[in-house]
Amino acid sequence: MKTFNTFLLLAICTFSSAQQKINFSYDAAGNQIVRALCLSGCSPAGKPAPEVKEMELVTEDDLLKFDKEDVISYYPNPVKEQLYVKWQLINDSRVSSIIVYGVSGQVLQNLSTKASSDNQIISFDQYPRGVYLVALNYTNGEQKTIKIIKQ
Repeated sequence: MKTFNTFLLLAICTFSSAQQKINFSYDAAGNQIVRALCLSGCSPAGKPAPEVKEMELVTEDDLLKFDKEDVISYYPNPVKEQLYVKWQLINDSRVSSIIVYGVSGQVLQNLSTKASSDNQIISFDQYPRGVYLVALNYTNGEQKTIKIIKQ
């Protein structure tokens, strides 16, 4: 019995001092491809630090703009129930209609605006969570699109 207790004590000490690690391997895109449990004798392998990429300065041409003088504001984004859109346009153009599209391109709402109107409230109550596009159609034929996230 004494030998068994000694053996049991030795086994507990040996296995309790073993480090248990989980090693992960990743592909170039950062997706986990291998997960391995290492009980003892593991080599310290970690994910190498990604290379730091040089970034170029953002120029004015890179930015998506409406018109230099047009001011279009919308909130909240992400939206829960209603989206408020307000605009101030130049060149005697106005927003003639607003169309809400689903991600797959289907028309969900088509709202016409009054000539004197400069804002619109769009209800998102009936739509599930996801990404939607709201297109503002101008009287001069232009169309500006904004991306809205529904929570």
